[in-house]
Amino acid sequence: MSGFEVVVLFCSTLLCFCFLRFLHKIWVAPTRLQAKWRSQGIRGPSYKFPHGNTKEISYMRSQFFDKPMDISHYVHDLFPRLHPHVYAWTKVYGRNFICWHGSKCQLFVTEVELSKEILMNRDDAFRKMDMEGYLRKLLGEALTTNEGQKWAKVRKLADRSFHSESLNSMVPEMRSSVAKMLDKWGSYQGREIDVFKEFGMLTIEVISRTAFGSSCMDGKHIFEMKEKLAALAAKNLHKVRVPGISLVVRSDDEVEAERLEQRINGSIMEKVREREREGELGSDYLGQLIRISHESDVKKRITRHQLIDEVKAIYGAGNYTTTSLLGWCVVLLATHTEWQDRAREEVKETFGGNIPDFEGIARLKIMNMIINECLRLYPPALSLTRTVAKETKIGQLCLFPNTNIFISVLALHHNPRIWGDDVHLFKPERFAHGVVEATHNNAAAFIPFGIGPRTCVGLNFSTNEAKIALSMILHNYKFVLSPNYVHCPIENIILVPRNGIQVILEKI
Repeated sequence: MSGFEVVVLFCSTLLCFCFLRFLHKIWVAPTRLQAKWRSQGIRGPSYKFPHGNTKEISYMRSQFFDKPMDISHYVHDLFPRLHPHVYAWTKVYGRNFICWHGSKCQLFVTEVELSKEILMNRDDAFRKMDMEGYLRKLLGEALTTNEGQKWAKVRKLADRSFHSESLNSMVPEMRSSVAKMLDKWGSYQGREIDVFKEFGMLTIEVISRTAFGSSCMDGKHIFEMKEKLAALAAKNLHKVRVPGISLVVRSDDEVEAERLEQRINGSIMEKVREREREGELGSDYLGQLIRISHESDVKKRITRHQLIDEVKAIYGAGNYTTTSLLGWCVVLLATHTEWQDRAREEVKETFGGNIPDFEGIARLKIMNMIINECLRLYPPALSLTRTVAKETKIGQLCLFPNTNIFISVLALHHNPRIWGDDVHLFKPERFAHGVVEATHNNAAAFIPFGIGPRTCVGLNFSTNEAKIALSMILHNYKFVLSPNYVHCPIENIILVPRNGIQVILEKI
């Protein structure tokens, strides 16, 4: 056999091998996995090459994207609007079903007990889902996405940074930031103002001052770039790209996402180098991250890349979550003025003419009920994701590797079997005796910040900031929705109002 024939034979064999691997990935493996799930009674729409079910999902979601929602009858039925695929397919296939993102299997879970077992993760079988593409650029390798030692290193630091003593020390900065916002509101007496934009600036100010020892303007440009990156991630969430194609040809969105990521990373590193040059790292969250990036013990050290991702994550979590919570609280209080009045009365009874303090906000029972009911109806994150790391059994159900899990927070929070026939109504009184009684002791029925070992570390930071902001707003203003307000909630990674939240302020 000549040398040429050997080369041809080798290339042919290699091509044949690659083709067989490709065929296995895009057809054999998905059809086998689908059969395994079906044998246990877990069904769903059939796998379709090459997109899976993403085109169907995108079409269903597009039907509601820019259509206003009528809340004139105080009904907040978000589930069929925001997750129409989950709503429709649970009715056809049952409370838990599978569908496909390209050749990747997705298990959607809306059952309380199964959700709890997955999130509690007692056997370490369920890991955080690997982020790819736009989401990886947005979220990076940070506390919210990491596993194992990478996660443990930063979780300890975050727990120290956001425990009760640290939160107490942050209250003056929170109050000062809210007071600055309310001073600006003085010129809007009787006029329309978009409070969602205002809350966005407020939460940037708070997270910048409390976690990074800087002003709002230092964080504003990072936030604006992250907001653009989040919009690109949401736009491309249900698009499937051929693996490796981006190495050859990139879309305009991919080019823009790459540019934004580089600018965000550069801005963060500029701040880090500034502190290192000055030799004063500081005791805030950024200072502690820089310190552990200099650790001599490699087991405790984080990389520069991880430091950047942790800063991006805390900017996003500290901003998006609280902005969403405050915005929807104002919408609900503006349309249910009896609860606005009750909350205002509680604030006056608790603080009198004084500014809110750490001990006082812990006693705000009515405020706490309102916030919980807002988080139930309008949770910031509509799904929690995991991946099956190893084959495991929960009850009679076997869960298989190579499956991504989506726990529908929206489905759980809007489930009439748990919350009753008035599930879509704003009724804070359901939390009058606490979360345990409200959920009938179903731990996974109310999970705006998750449950188990991966519960959001910023839970108390976010709710404390919301309580302080709402207390100071209620003390100074009454508010109603503007006639120009259009109720149009959309999922832009988190739940946001498409057109902002316009209200009319009345000074008290």
